[in-house]
Amino acid sequence: MSFLLRHLGVPGLGLVVIFFILSPMHGDFWWADHIYAWGGHAWAWQHSWLTQSLLHEGGRKLSALAWLVVAGLGLSSWLRSAWSPWRRPLLYLLLATAATTLLVGALKRFTDMDCPWDLLRYGGARPFVSLWQLRPDSLPAAACFPAGHAGGGYSWVALYFFFRATRPEWRWRGLGVGLGLGLLFGMAQQWRGAHFASHDVATLAIAWFVSSGLFVALRVTDRVPVSEVTSSASLPQLAEAQS
Repeated sequence: MSFLLRHLGVPGLGLVVIFFILSPMHGDFWWADHIYAWGGHAWAWQHSWLTQSLLHEGGRKLSALAWLVVAGLGLSSWLRSAWSPWRRPLLYLLLATAATTLLVGALKRFTDMDCPWDLLRYGGARPFVSLWQLRPDSLPAAACFPAGHAGGGYSWVALYFFFRATRPEWRWRGLGVGLGLGLLFGMAQQWRGAHFASHDVATLAIAWFVSSGLFVALRVTDRVPVSEVTSSASLPQLAEAQS
């Protein structure tokens, strides 16, 4: 099975099926109705410290900090010749995470969809307009699809490909980090009433396609030599061993 089929075709088909179940088949409403009911027919966690302060605001800062750390490592790889094998993988990781975040942000403005907390169904003032319908001019602009905050977590699924090129035995851990962060951030926003589940699935699909596409486009594979040193040493340790 080719790389593109395994990393684009199969995951892409799975995400499309899940999105279809959640959006056109109204799985979104089923799940959001339960969250809304559990909160006493209100978005009880909309302004809670856990979901708003810690997971939303804190999570956004964590994502930005992680990106800056990778940027610092990337800069170091250009300043120290011993780190040169890591330049392209680190550049890939920077571009993949940034591109996912920027693309999700741009699509939010283009799709013009409301958050659950804005809808009449959940105590808001607007009727539901699906992704497949024309939005009436009488409605104000909206920017809730795809899920931007979940994108700050899901963008790190690029760690799967980063480790595939540098330390292949860690690639599933990298995928777990990206999926875990995206799920955590996304669920926090769903419980606040900021997004439907399909918004998060769409964001994950964008993150995965961007990450896998850039991995192929930049030809990152096997940029870091695999040896006894690289299999057991961290990036700084590798640099010391090669200097």
